[in-house]
Order: sequence, then C-alpha cells, then structure tokens
Amino acid sequence: MSVTTMPERPPVTPEHAVFLLREMLRIRRFEEKAAEMYSLGKIHGFLHLYIGEEATGVGSMQAFTPDDAIVATYREHGHALARGMPARVLMAEMYGKVTGCSHGHGGSMHFFDTNRRFYGGYAIVGGGLPIAIGLALADQMQNRQAITACYFGDGAVAEGEFHESLNLAALWKLPVVFLCENNLYAMGTALERHQAQTDISRKAAVYGLSASAVDGMDVLAVEAATREAAASVRGGKGPYLLELRTYRFRAHSMADPDLYRTKEEIAEWKKRDPIVLFQNRLRESGMLTDEIVARIEAEVGDEIGQAVQFAEESPREPVEDLLKEVGGQNRS
Repeated sequence: MSVTTMPERPPVTPEHAVFLLREMLRIRRFEEKAAEMYSLGKIHGFLHLYIGEEATGVGSMQAFTPDDAIVATYREHGHALARGMPARVLMAEMYGKVTGCSHGHGGSMHFFDTNRRFYGGYAIVGGGLPIAIGLALADQMQNRQAITACYFGDGAVAEGEFHESLNLAALWKLPVVFLCENNLYAMGTALERHQAQTDISRKAAVYGLSASAVDGMDVLAVEAATREAAASVRGGKGPYLLELRTYRFRAHSMADPDLYRTKEEIAEWKKRDPIVLFQNRLRESGMLTDEIVARIEAEVGDEIGQAVQFAEESPREPVEDLLKEVGGQNRS
C-alpha cells in the first residue's frame, strides 16, 4: 500500500521532541508491565496491548484540545495515557479495583473519563463510531467549538457502523476526525482477506469526505497529518478520514497464539519500531543524549512502579455494592 503524500513535517523543537519520545516510552513501559501483571494473575479478562502503535496515539493526540471529545477502541491504553489519564487509575482499573477510572467495573477495554472528554474504551468492534457521531452532533447543536476524534481499527471497516457513521457525518457535516489505526490484522484476519479495497482512506470518497493516509510508525508525520485533518474539520469543511498505517508487535490479545503471521514478518516490522526510529532521528539531530534517555526511562519507570503499587494497595468494591449501576440502580 502506498502512503498518500502529506504536508511536510514542520520543524520540531527539542522540548516537544523529548515530550513525544517520553509519551511513547510511557505507553510502551505501561503495556509491558500490564503484560507482566497479567501473566502473574493480577489482571484478568482480555488484554489488548498497544506495543508497536505508540506513534499513532501520541502523534495524533497532539492535534486535539481539552474541549475535544475522544472515542477510542478496546485497544485504548495508549489513547488514555496520551490523553492525560493517570497511569495509576488505569492500572487500578485493569486490576478491577474501586479506584480505577471506571471503578473497576470495566477493566482493560472500558477506560472512561468525562473530565477529559475521554468516552471509552468500547469492547464491541466499531462500537465507538456511532457514539462519536452522537457526541459531534451534540457539540454542533449546542454551538460548541469542539471536534470529536474517533479511533478504530481496520477490522471495524467491515462493520455496518463504519459506513452508517461516515454517511451521517457527511450528511450533517459533523465535526469528526475518523482515525483508522490500520495494523493490517482484524484479530487474526489479514487486511487483504476481509477488504476488497485495502486502501482504507479511499473509502471516504464514497461519502464525499476528505481523506488521507500516513505512515503510522513516524510520530512526527502522524502529528502533522492529524493537525491537517483537525484544521480542516475546525474550518467547517466537514468530517475527515485519516488512515494511520501501523503494526502491532504483540498478538491481538494475551489469549492469542498469534499463528496467522510469520515471525519473519514481525521481525521485519520491528525494524521500524517507532520509538527506536524516533530516538535515532533525535540523536542524529543532536536533540537527544544518553543522559536524557536515562532520565526519561527513570521517570517513566518510577511512574509505572507507583501505578502498580497503587493498584495493589487499592481496595476492591464491597460485595454489597456489586449490583449498583446494574438494572437501573445508581451508585450512591
């Protein structure tokens, strides 16, 4: 697949470059620790890791303001961290603790934070697309100067919600940026086996939407492309579909034996690790030193360590409260 030409990346300041690297490393180390805790039996249920896709979440999130709404997928740990949700409440949520962002009720796939306008975490493939339409319509009807960012994977493109949502967004000229994180596999099904048209960005033309695609392993390219898309939507030009072409290094979930792709393919993609590539680029430009990397790693390690400690020490919800918010009952 060829990547649609995007505007040249603007010069990046050393401060912003280090910030982007730190955010990607936070996600990578958080996910590695989550996998470890899952293996130790501390985290239960499903666990879908974002390792390899860090540049898409971190780069794209730079284009959105605190007033904008964010709708994520079930692989949303990276989105939540990039949006500013504390690592400790995310880890506690995965532990099923009451101090988690969803009081331990949602687990890994249902992170939520209304204060940050972060509306999920949805376990249903494509389930966030109609929600994004509703949020954007609400903002539009109330004349709020906000846009909605809707993340989904390539597998969601096969769902009816994808087409219905793009159609409604185009009809009503809703302020939505649709971000398809195309990691080439819908669970264990390769893109070319479930899509006749594998260039996902071209699907926007059916609904008259603006669209483009970008290398999702390049954090600066992702940031530039998303800023372009967001500016178009803010400028009243209607919704926009942005395809972020990326790859996940780990299996679909911790329960997945990962037998549908070769080790050679994974190894080839790991040569384009977004964190390693960005580090090398910053070193070559003189923006990054071993000392800076060591400091970032130490700070991130401390943050993740405290998140695990917080989750370990947090209480579980009392048994008598387990039915609250079920069957119309409200949390007191």
